[in-house]
Amino acid sequence: MTETRIQFQAGAHLLEGLFSRGREEKGAVITHPHPLYGGDMANSVVEAAARVLQNSGFATLRFNFRGVGASQGRYENGIGEREDVRAALACLREQGISKTDLYGYSFGAWVNAHLDCQRDRIARMVMISPPVNFIAFDEVGPLPCLESAVVGDSDEFAETDRVRSLLDRCNPKARMDIIHDTDHFYSGALKDLEAFLKDDLRSSESG
Repeated sequence: MTETRIQFQAGAHLLEGLFSRGREEKGAVITHPHPLYGGDMANSVVEAAARVLQNSGFATLRFNFRGVGASQGRYENGIGEREDVRAALACLREQGISKTDLYGYSFGAWVNAHLDCQRDRIARMVMISPPVNFIAFDEVGPLPCLESAVVGDSDEFAETDRVRSLLDRCNPKARMDIIHDTDHFYSGALKDLEAFLKDDLRSSESG
């Protein structure tokens, strides 16, 4: 699918993103790993999620958080980054997309988890390797829009038991899938991740 480089406003900052228009009025924002450790919208896991969504007819928007790449501003400990996510969701709605999902990988999943499903008009939330061993999720409350999470069984930043505990607290109905012989970076396992994301979409649409 073709992606177009765009800019959108998040508070005082102009952010850069890659937008792909879908076949229907549904879309998804995809957030990237930790900016202080090299995370950006070109991350291979973020690209894999975008590819699956685009092939399923979704419009997608992946973007660089403030202070990353050509996005203005600087890192703000996940607090300013929440404003970035809200601005990205609004950007999709301005494109005429009525149903917006929210996908996040690692740090991106942590930032997303601090949003409000109803107030921020999130249809579905999907977490990829939420880094429960690296960043505290203590302030995260109920997330009725959280439908699923996926994690590798060798992930040192997202131990499976702790991820399950997070889901039980946020939404006990959320699906959790474990990809075997996989670390936090899905080294050699991007196809397995894509297979999960495809199946998760099918399950959501059939449900």
